[in-house]
This record gives sequence, C-alpha cells and structure tokens, in this order.
Amino acid sequence: MKLRSKEILFFCSCAFLLFFISACSSTYYGAMEKVGVHKRDILVDRVEDGRDSQAAAQEQFKSALEQFDSVVKLEETDLKKAYDKLNKEYEKSKNAADDVSTRINKIESVANDLFKEWKNELKQYESKELRRSSEEQLKTTKVRYNEMIASMKTAEQTMEPVLKIFHDNVLFLKHNLNAQAIGSLQSDFANLEGQIGELIKSMNVAIDSSNKFIADIKS
Repeated sequence: MKLRSKEILFFCSCAFLLFFISACSSTYYGAMEKVGVHKRDILVDRVEDGRDSQAAAQEQFKSALEQFDSVVKLEETDLKKAYDKLNKEYEKSKNAADDVSTRINKIESVANDLFKEWKNELKQYESKELRRSSEEQLKTTKVRYNEMIASMKTAEQTMEPVLKIFHDNVLFLKHNLNAQAIGSLQSDFANLEGQIGELIKSMNVAIDSSNKFIADIKS
C-alpha cells in the first residue's frame, strides 16, 4: 500500500508539473502575442540562439584543443598549472555543450507548440483552397525544421565523446601529476584532435542548416 501511495503521489506530482509548465508557456505566449511577437517569431529567435551557441561551442572546443596541445608539447612544466588550465578548458567546454543542449530543447518546445497551433487552426478556414495552401506550407516548414533539428542533434552528439576523452585525461592528470601523465596525454591527443575535427564539421552543417531554415521561414 505504501508503494502504491508513493506511485500515485509521483504521478500526481508529474501531472501537476506538466500542467504548470503548460500554463507558464501559455501565459508567456499570450504576453508575447500582445506585443506582436508570435510563436513563429519566437522560433526564429531560438533557432538563431541555437546557431550562435553552436558557433560559440566550436570556438571553445578549438580553444580546448589548443590548450591540450600546448600541455602535451611541454617537456618540463608546472604540472599543477597544466592541470588547472586543462580543467578550466574542460569546464568551459562542458558548459558550452550544456548551453547547446538547452537551446535545442527550447527550439523543440516552441516548434512543437507552433506546429500544434498551426494544425488546429487549419480547421478554422472556410476556404478549402486557402486551407490546402496553408496545410502544404505547414508540411514544407515541418520538413525543413526536421532536417535542421536533426543536424543540430547530430552536432550535439559529437560533443559527448570529446568531453569524455577530455575529462578522462584531465582526471588522470589530476591523479598523476608527473611526466608519465603528460606522456599519456600525448597518446590521446591525435584521437582528441580527430574527434574535435568531426565535431566542427558537424556543427558547420548544423549552422548552415539553421541559417537556411531562418531564411526560409522569414521569406
């Protein structure tokens, strides 16, 4: 009985949370529409933010790779300082990756709300011709959106293996502040360099796709 009660409480809490989030979203959209900003405009703004966060992440991962390279090339160095530098770059990279993920979630949220609203409003048309035209436009927009969000998520996924390699090496350096640790970093550098190269390529594709989607939805 106790377990059952906890399950009921859990589901009730989840339902309340979903209702609260939905209510907050509706209030936000309503307030924005009053000043002439609609879901379509919000979507464009969030796609732009997502694109910019990916460009910023690109630069951060490049910076992290350069810092990694500078450490592994040193024959004699203050290993504590080397660790501090690499750890700082890792934390910055992780924060950049988290920001990209947050931006993508926000894009998906408003896109889902926009497409749901658009589909429901198709029923309000009296003109079959206009309804058909709007329906085709919705389908086209969703196809372009799905292509864009897929490229964003592909780029997002390339960050995780890079962060894992980076974190492992930073942690190893922390636990082994000696020349042998630097040697271990050298062996992983080529792998990290290749991974970041793929990450940058994926992000370029995502950024280009975002720019195309923004141009299409604005036209």
